[in-house]
Amino acid sequence: MTKLLGTIASIFMLATSMAQPPVSSRSKKNDSTRKFSDSIRNLPPLEVRSVRASENSPFALSNLNKSSIQQLNYGQDLPFVMQNTPSVVVNSDAGNGVGYTGIKIRGTDGTRINVTLNGIPYNDAESMITYFVDLPDFSSSLNSVQIQRGVGSSTNGSSAFGASINLATNDYHPEKYLILQSSAGSFNTLKNTLQIGTGLLNNHFTIDGRVSNISSDGYMDRAKSNLKSFYVSSTYWGDQSSLRLNIFSGWEKTYQAWYGVPEEMLATQRTYNPAGMEKMDAPYNNQTDNYQQTHYQLFYNKTINKNLQWNTAVFLTRGKGYYEEYKGAALLSDYISTTTITSSMDLVRRKWLDNHFYGQIASLVYEEGREKFTFGGAWNTYDGLHYGRLPYLSTKGISPDFNYYNNNAIKNDANSYIKWNHQFTDALSSFVDVQYRNVVHNMYGFDHNPDLTVKRTFDFVNPKAGLYYKTNQTSYYASIAIAHKEPNRDDFEAAIKEQPKQEVLTDLEIGFKNKLGNLQWGANLYYMSYKDQLVLTGKINDIGAYTRTNVPKSFRSGIELEESWKINSFLTSAGNITFSRNKIDAFVEYIDDYDNGGQLTFNHKNTDITLSPNLTATHQLNIKLNKNWEVNLTSKQVSKQYLDNTQNEARILKAYFLQDINTSYKLFEKPKWNAQLQLYVNNIFDKKYEPNGFTYSYLYESTITTSNNYYPMAGRNYWISLKIDLK
Repeated sequence: MTKLLGTIASIFMLATSMAQPPVSSRSKKNDSTRKFSDSIRNLPPLEVRSVRASENSPFALSNLNKSSIQQLNYGQDLPFVMQNTPSVVVNSDAGNGVGYTGIKIRGTDGTRINVTLNGIPYNDAESMITYFVDLPDFSSSLNSVQIQRGVGSSTNGSSAFGASINLATNDYHPEKYLILQSSAGSFNTLKNTLQIGTGLLNNHFTIDGRVSNISSDGYMDRAKSNLKSFYVSSTYWGDQSSLRLNIFSGWEKTYQAWYGVPEEMLATQRTYNPAGMEKMDAPYNNQTDNYQQTHYQLFYNKTINKNLQWNTAVFLTRGKGYYEEYKGAALLSDYISTTTITSSMDLVRRKWLDNHFYGQIASLVYEEGREKFTFGGAWNTYDGLHYGRLPYLSTKGISPDFNYYNNNAIKNDANSYIKWNHQFTDALSSFVDVQYRNVVHNMYGFDHNPDLTVKRTFDFVNPKAGLYYKTNQTSYYASIAIAHKEPNRDDFEAAIKEQPKQEVLTDLEIGFKNKLGNLQWGANLYYMSYKDQLVLTGKINDIGAYTRTNVPKSFRSGIELEESWKINSFLTSAGNITFSRNKIDAFVEYIDDYDNGGQLTFNHKNTDITLSPNLTATHQLNIKLNKNWEVNLTSKQVSKQYLDNTQNEARILKAYFLQDINTSYKLFEKPKWNAQLQLYVNNIFDKKYEPNGFTYSYLYESTITTSNNYYPMAGRNYWISLKIDLK
């Protein structure tokens, strides 16, 4: 760790010296130099340009600018800011969008969605999950978001097996500002944010900062959240280079609400939370998740000449925390092998994660005439310690805060790539991208299997290619991409002879966009063919845990339609709809046999993939009543989803249709300051719906029983937000 910090410090000192031109060159500035400098500051950062798809790329994508982000940035987590983009379904454990939240795109869950922060990988390196709860109020610091559906042009981090999300904060803010935002909502939800920017200092420096606090009781019982965060970014702007340091951190304490509500309780006790209920007299009051994650990012951008630009960044993500659980009538021998105590007892356990994630990204962009080449690569190392403690145990012969397991894991990930854009004519261009990725994952024991050591190495070649053609009013594109993905940590906790295989995805995208006056519309056809996709089948591994299994063939296919129509000066319509099929060719279902031991098996063919709706649709109607007052009406439709891969009608999430309304009013708009009041009413018609859930089945007394569990969302709920912007 000391060596790593020393390396970062050395790079910072070197980059600082490179960022400052010699004194003699400063004295010879001319108009062309000033224009050069302005272009560096005002263009999107190079680390973003090298990993994002441009508007003339042959991929399906959505871009959210700062204005679009802020429209929905009133207190809910980041997935809810993206919920109106095509093929998206969001969920929240607490039921109101605060705390643990999730996003699915084209039915693909968060473990297969590649997420980067300014081009730096964010997905948890082992589980591949993106924990947005560790980025409280990050939306307030965002300048733009790009969502690519399918494999897209993803470069750094885990493979995009359904989509990628690139979050960017590194814009140039030349004017000073002070922004205060306070929001209050249902379930005692409060958000307070302070943002400040110095503007350009001495023609070279900018400093931007934010502090935020969000608290909520949640819709579900005891689903409280206490979230705090800060963000600081300082940049030196040279004539031909820039040096930026970002430091941001999020701390969360949330009462666990991730167990779901049993189906039989859904109608009468919709907000029931089983977490902490093993305590007999009352729910355990500290059944909480506690985690802090701090990010250090250092970027250096250099314009070498008019054709050549270079970028590098080093980063460190530091995370540490635990979740605490009350366990009733536990056998102490399950935790302490040397104990002589044979009777059961109540105890509290903490499961800790202590990790360092660090690495570097770099890219070199060469542009001349009709050619553009991007050469790049990245490396990162994840060093994660998993351990469990019994913090309150007071028993003879057992030390306080006893460690009952201690497992380390190290994962190394490196990639290199080349991207080539060629402009055949003014109308026709091509895109070619080839990436090589090497992954080495070493796991030294697991929670329930401390003696299992797994060392796996993967070598992936991920090619992409496409064409883009544009006429006066219409653009057409087509692309094909191949991606490989390694299994998650939990997948490896199986017998050595039952280790999972890598997954492979071939993604074909064909689409067009058309503009007719004030109407823009388009369509995208996709076919995503999976080989050896890992899915839950009910099978248990050699330690009795449910594990994912490779299925030989599966696919997702569909059509995504989008429209944006400025009907007149005060009325704008925007919407999208996705029709899809998501199928597994064949697989074997396993269910527990409590009568005879072991598991029963059932063969299935041509079934729908878990939690993959065949239809998602969103429509927004914007009404500008006058220059200060506007109203947005939003509708969302999601079709039925299956809770597992059997396509069993008794195991479903019901379809739902939602309508929200929000209105914003400019209280003041002065040259030096303005104030805006926003009111949100979500789920206007108080619809009872569940966007997420799980199921399991078993045989007992000659009867197969299925247990469905759901994550309900809040009915009608309200938010009000006041934002004051001082310039």
